[in-house]
Amino acid sequence: MEYDSVSRGARAMFFMLTPNESSFEKVEDVPQYVQQATPFFVGLMTLELVVGFLKTGAPVITISDGITSLSAGMVSRLPLLLMRGCELSAYMHVWNHYRLVELPWDSAWTWWFTFLGVDFGYYWVHRFAHEVAVLWAAHQVHHSSEYYNLTTALRQSVTQPFTSWVFYLPMALAVPPSIFAVHIQLNLLYQFWIHTELIRDLGPLEWILNTPKHHRVHHGRNLYCIDKNYGGILIIWDRLFGTFAQEANQVVYGLVFPIKRFEILYVQLHYYLYLWKKSKTYKTISNKLSTFLNGPSWKPGKRRLGDHNDNPKVTGKEVPHNPSWSLPVQIYAVIHFLLVLKTYHDLFENKMAIIGCLGAISLCRHDDIAEVQLHEAPCTFTGSAYRGLCLPLSAVLGSAQHRLSAARHQEEG
Repeated sequence: MEYDSVSRGARAMFFMLTPNESSFEKVEDVPQYVQQATPFFVGLMTLELVVGFLKTGAPVITISDGITSLSAGMVSRLPLLLMRGCELSAYMHVWNHYRLVELPWDSAWTWWFTFLGVDFGYYWVHRFAHEVAVLWAAHQVHHSSEYYNLTTALRQSVTQPFTSWVFYLPMALAVPPSIFAVHIQLNLLYQFWIHTELIRDLGPLEWILNTPKHHRVHHGRNLYCIDKNYGGILIIWDRLFGTFAQEANQVVYGLVFPIKRFEILYVQLHYYLYLWKKSKTYKTISNKLSTFLNGPSWKPGKRRLGDHNDNPKVTGKEVPHNPSWSLPVQIYAVIHFLLVLKTYHDLFENKMAIIGCLGAISLCRHDDIAEVQLHEAPCTFTGSAYRGLCLPLSAVLGSAQHRLSAARHQEEG
């Protein structure tokens, strides 16, 4: 990569781009900042691994949890192979049909207004994702790790984008989609580097910005941490709306009831099944609907958000789930994951070829069934400690890679 490209990519990770270099007239001209950030993700995770080992004498990332987080991130982006992101698609529809005014795309005022609007919208996206159970079913994926490191930042939900778009629509009445497309990416990228325990305090910046110190609280299951610090880039929204909490006691990470599982599909979807089963225990329609629309800990007779009386007591002595794997299994898991990662990268590098072959990742055709079974076989872990860690992702990507190769041969022919 050229120096300018590397510089822009690195600065995009910390929201350090200027309006002049990140304002575009057309959506088609907006860089794929998130996709282009892969080398910086890898570089920063490697740096964290090295510095963490030098400081603590132990790895800050485990193979089982790290691969699960990275795989969840990859799965969360697979829909983008076949469709534009829901947030941008809905935004463009409102802009094209209902906009009231058209702010100039090349104005620094528009750029900074959009920054505030996207970050404000994200605060409410995030807060609702914690306070509405069916939205929490998507967002809990991000909180399911009992570790807090840079891989955790990539543990994203495949379903959350299908609801988050609603919160940004008011901006489409005035802000050009191209500027929105820049900020929705930069807002996400900024939140990568704050997922670390190695940066303890940033002084005066803690008053304004969301930092590792503030976001550690958000990921805690300690009573004082729950439903706090929702901000994306700015922490001022939490200070304004009463959801701010300072880091105090040792933070214990993860879900209130840890899942202690590594299967990607289970991590992504298990809470939907839990809500369905919970709703079936109630007789009235009102209680059934409230199971999905009230807070995750709601029960009949409790306030809308529920309470935390049934939460396990956090002592600070909790040990994250880290099953013992033999060295051959660890090596196998890493090699298999790297192969899947290579396929994932190739798919997004050749996105247009995939879109031209709509069956790329369809698992419902009969010929796919045999193909998926073929890819399942070498990835099945029989022991309960490492159940099917990479299986669903490898099956999907393996099918897609096969079709991509066929498409390439057809083009060459």
